[in-house]
Amino acid sequence: MNISWIDWVIAAASILVCFVPALFLAKRSGQSTQEFFGSGRSVPWWLAGLSMVATTFSSDTPNWVTEQVRRYGVAGNWQWWAFVLTGIATVFFFARMWRRSGVLTDLEFYELRYSGKSASVVRGFRAVYLGLFFNCFIMGMVTLAACKIANILFGLPSWQTIVICGVLNVVFAAHSGLWGVLVIDMIQFFIKMTAVFAAAWFSLVEVGRRLAGDANGWVGLKLLVAKLSTLQVVQSTAANAQPVMSTKDGAGQPILDMLPNFSMSQLALMIFILPIAISWWANWYPGAEPGGGSYIAQRMLASKSEKDSLGGTLFFNLAHYVLRPWPWIITALCSIIVYPDLASIQSAFPNADVTLIGHDSAFPAMLKFLPVGFVGLMIGGLLAANSSTILTHLNWGSSYLVHDFYRRFIKKDASEAHYVNAGRISTVVLYIVAALLSLTMSSAQQAFQVLLSIGAGTGLLYIARWFWWRVSAWCEIVAMVMSLITSLLVPKLMPGADFATTTIVQVGITTVAWLITAFVGPVTDRATLIAFVKKVKPAGPGWTAQRAEAGISDAEIAEENRVGAAFVGWISGCVVIWSSLFAIGNFLYSSGDPSRLPTAWALTGVLAVSGYVLLKVTQQLWMDSSASQARADARGGA
Repeated sequence: MNISWIDWVIAAASILVCFVPALFLAKRSGQSTQEFFGSGRSVPWWLAGLSMVATTFSSDTPNWVTEQVRRYGVAGNWQWWAFVLTGIATVFFFARMWRRSGVLTDLEFYELRYSGKSASVVRGFRAVYLGLFFNCFIMGMVTLAACKIANILFGLPSWQTIVICGVLNVVFAAHSGLWGVLVIDMIQFFIKMTAVFAAAWFSLVEVGRRLAGDANGWVGLKLLVAKLSTLQVVQSTAANAQPVMSTKDGAGQPILDMLPNFSMSQLALMIFILPIAISWWANWYPGAEPGGGSYIAQRMLASKSEKDSLGGTLFFNLAHYVLRPWPWIITALCSIIVYPDLASIQSAFPNADVTLIGHDSAFPAMLKFLPVGFVGLMIGGLLAANSSTILTHLNWGSSYLVHDFYRRFIKKDASEAHYVNAGRISTVVLYIVAALLSLTMSSAQQAFQVLLSIGAGTGLLYIARWFWWRVSAWCEIVAMVMSLITSLLVPKLMPGADFATTTIVQVGITTVAWLITAFVGPVTDRATLIAFVKKVKPAGPGWTAQRAEAGISDAEIAEENRVGAAFVGWISGCVVIWSSLFAIGNFLYSSGDPSRLPTAWALTGVLAVSGYVLLKVTQQLWMDSSASQARADARGGA
């Protein structure tokens, strides 16, 4: 790309606006691990929500979405749209319980919920397993995307991108702690959203120029929809399969359709049936964990009240699934017109590393059409997307390694300053490991499937442990071991089976294994269960005996949890997100296909009704959370 001095000035200004405020938070973050990893439990809902959505908007996200659209059509996004069910369940069933638990990290929860050495083993093992391996694998995905983008746009080799991003992110993560991450996330969110809307608009401008000689975005949108309405993707679901475009004849997946062609049973199973029927509750994936967890739990635990925990998580899900997808999707659809195959991308960027070229490279390839000024904004936005995720994962992973492993098992009696410094050192180590892992990866989809595979079958456990006393630390150990073993063995024992089939088998084996353990394995001791019930006040018949022994009435549990209202909130929240998501899509499509307009208005009506219900339920739970907090404060004062 030709980058002018104006672009470099805008890019530099974007970086300074994001990072300079964080410099002033170092003193506060350095006071204690509570401040460095938990922001002193004083984060308001809007800041927690903005930070969550900024973190999940990574530099690899638009690349991954582009790959799905090019390979499977718009319907390929159901691989992550299905996790709406998980996210909204976290809002209404788990966010307030997480905040009540009062732990600093979600791994500290294990020794609150379970007892004995097994609880300590689970906490220590997952601190290293998630904080080091899983966390670095995710950062490796993000770093791989940054390398692909920098290689396409600037011709930078991977090592240079790694060094540049590493210096920027590690310095600020080590310096400013979670407060700095939150403030940086808040500013970066607006820069990133502006940048991706610009990318979508100027991609449409280029499509209009190519198809009609009219460099107008509205013309480009109309022609894009008209052109792609006649095309479908014909391919297998094999990892190395290249999409083949053809005219519509019913044998493939229509590119613009938001639901899969169910006559293509293998593809429908992978991109829709598996995610909507199994993955959302059965698979552990950071940012969309059944029952909440990882950096989402970190923000909930850092919130200043139950109300803020609920509000922040709800805002995150609305922004995550409604505000962000369509600019990425539009850019991806435009890339099909401009770069119909990988050879066309390679031809347009002859100096790019051929080993980094894939369908996920089409997103950065579309950025060459940005005009002066917007190029600089996009550079700042891409750096912001990379940093918001890397900074969060460095702080989150460091909290596991320091608070849940080093402080808990190795050095228990050091000063707060010592642990803060240990956290800063661990951020450097984590980035180095992540950078090395990024050099072993080839595509965002490959890494996404690896993460889903390793966590397959553990998700239901992370839901059940809140509602059933029999779930023990040994269930967690068995689930972790079985999910890892099955991720390695099942694909070898089922050669030729697709990812969806092997995942279903893995989920079945792992789920049965930990359920058997729940009935026949060692149980959590009574005192720990009673203490957990008194503190968290979980609902459901799985705790009836423990609640009676703790002297907690059913009326108090009903008042604290409002399970009926939570179910209504869950259902209405999912409907709000999906109806708004598809209404926006159909309004956009109607520019080139007027027959889509009635569907768009019908979905808008569904959105209005479900939105009203969601608002009422949220207001009720918001007031209940305030009352619950007041009762807790009164008990604490007494």
